[in-house]
Amino acid sequence: MKTAIRLTALVLILALLLPVGMAFASTDGHNSIYTYNYDYWDDYKETPDAYRVDQVLYSSTLELETPMRRPQSLYVRDEEIFVCDTGNNRILQIHRDGDAYTLVRIIDKIAGATPETFSAPSDVFVDEDGNFYIADTNNNRVVKADKDLNFVLAFTQPQDATFDQNLSFLPDKIVVDVSGRVYVLATNVNKGLVKFENDGTFTGFIGANPVVYTMWDYIWKNFFTTKAQRAQQASFVPTEYENICIDNEGFIYATNIVFSEYDLIWDNAKPIRKLNSIGNDILVKNDWYPPIGDLHWVEQSQEYGPSKFADITVFDNDIYVAFDKTRGRLFGYDPQGIMLWAFGTKGNSDGAFLSAASIESMGFDLFALDENECSITVFTPTEYGSLIYLASDQYLRGEYDESADTWREVLRLNANYNLAFIGIGRALMRQENYKEAMDYFKMAYDHENYGRAYRYYRKELVEENIVWAVAAIVIVLVVPLVVLQVKKMKMEVEAYERQKVIK
Repeated sequence: MKTAIRLTALVLILALLLPVGMAFASTDGHNSIYTYNYDYWDDYKETPDAYRVDQVLYSSTLELETPMRRPQSLYVRDEEIFVCDTGNNRILQIHRDGDAYTLVRIIDKIAGATPETFSAPSDVFVDEDGNFYIADTNNNRVVKADKDLNFVLAFTQPQDATFDQNLSFLPDKIVVDVSGRVYVLATNVNKGLVKFENDGTFTGFIGANPVVYTMWDYIWKNFFTTKAQRAQQASFVPTEYENICIDNEGFIYATNIVFSEYDLIWDNAKPIRKLNSIGNDILVKNDWYPPIGDLHWVEQSQEYGPSKFADITVFDNDIYVAFDKTRGRLFGYDPQGIMLWAFGTKGNSDGAFLSAASIESMGFDLFALDENECSITVFTPTEYGSLIYLASDQYLRGEYDESADTWREVLRLNANYNLAFIGIGRALMRQENYKEAMDYFKMAYDHENYGRAYRYYRKELVEENIVWAVAAIVIVLVVPLVVLQVKKMKMEVEAYERQKVIK
């Protein structure tokens, strides 16, 4: 009996000690997506699921004769999904028709290119005209082909003094803007993204990671180390990005996984950046913390350390989703940088990942690629997730009444969802209902918006009561003057009468 009690106690203790990310499996044999957010005090709050696993695509699902091997990247254009099957030196094109996924073709060479075949292709991009751009890494090029896979152009190592000619040109990730300019994330290049014009001309670098170091680092290196020690130490140089994507307005989102974890909370690490045309970071961050993924982690731990984003995707409404390779989680953020939801875990069950590699979106559906499992997990929004997106879209379209109603539906499903309170407050502010907006911002602990609503409310009160205020001023200032003047006149009259009587 005592042994059984001890075993039970041991199991309970181990269960309590398990990291949160390891306790997501349900008891019915099906994977349950554990969805959560953070409250005002940074505590985990379990929420309804924002997404469900629709299906998982494997090599067998796609009826591939040669199974996928070390796939590195996904790209989505309309109803087409492109997979960089890096280990097999090929690109897979998959067509989606509702819930059906069909392998359309295997792209393993480009007619007219030299060489025609690929060597470890690591990324693919397809423009609106159907032209292919493939990061053919070990062939040291980005190759462009038309929709029929005929060679058009190759973007190769820049012959420029700003590019270190001792480095091999190893394109890893690529994006292309509407003008055909190609932005390349290249291995071992820490000056930012390599930029090419649509004719292949190299025009420089943009968006270099800023160097982050403390004054103590600088003093220690320059005054307390020998010349030989300084030579062996890492220089203060920018780091490379991990991945990039481009939104429908031409802004480039980049992820960075090389940083000091102590810089995360203070927004010095900037693991997600939004680069404009000149490479400046313009990502909006209006939440209590910057978009860094999990707020709690085991310090100095590889497995349970801070979130490190392998990839990122952006919806048409500027909501973005980052894919964390540390714990296999997905984090959704609105355009203001406020976390919408987070879910996922490590593992090999449906909805879990062993090695997060790439993420893409089709509408609000998500496609997550696992490099080790060679699988693509398809996530579709639940009612809860769909309502969040609908409320955000309605607000952007100026449908403030409808947006507030939808956010109330979200609150019906999750009464502790701060963003719903904020969303209703924003809608009420747009309707000039500042007093009620203040109440919702107060419930969300949104001091900034509360202050803004209060200022408008105070101005409204002043405008509504200006007549009474002026009247009060008149009464307070003018009436005493009139009374004094009347008294003075009365005294003068009385004095005059007395003098007249005397005479």
